[in-house]
Amino acid sequence: MAATTSQASLLLQKQLRDLAKHPVDGFSAGLVDDSNVFEWQVTIIGPPDTLYDGGYFNAIMSFPQNYPNNPPSVRFTSEMWHPNVYPDGRVCISILHPPGEDPNGYELASERWTPVHTVESIVLSIISMLSSPNDESPANIEAAKEWREKREDFKKKVRRIVRKSQEML
Repeated sequence: MAATTSQASLLLQKQLRDLAKHPVDGFSAGLVDDSNVFEWQVTIIGPPDTLYDGGYFNAIMSFPQNYPNNPPSVRFTSEMWHPNVYPDGRVCISILHPPGEDPNGYELASERWTPVHTVESIVLSIISMLSSPNDESPANIEAAKEWREKREDFKKKVRRIVRKSQEML
């Protein structure tokens, strides 16, 4: 176990250095606490030309000791209204689901976590999720229902959340 933890730690340190040297448009990332490479603070900038445009959304990315064999969990700490984000802020996208076959049969194994994913690819997938919600298998039933049936109410709620995120700066 210690060797796995050590490898995970080295890989996460490398990914952190790479992001510091070569920042990626749309987000910033760093450690919550310099003594723990397994917990990251991520700020995602709402993607242009989407409902979330101009928003600043904070999230915590928690990595397991056996990363990259298993995916991190990602939870928004900023308020978020989205079909693929649980009410408690946890992000629900395929690449964050454990590797292998889906016990519920909704996803192909190829859509789930693989060790080739990096912090960058995870966050870019979350940005993509913000751009195009998947209401077919929602994490937040109420948000998905509003997205489908009351789009104007959904937009109004998201605009309020974007304004709130800007005021928090």
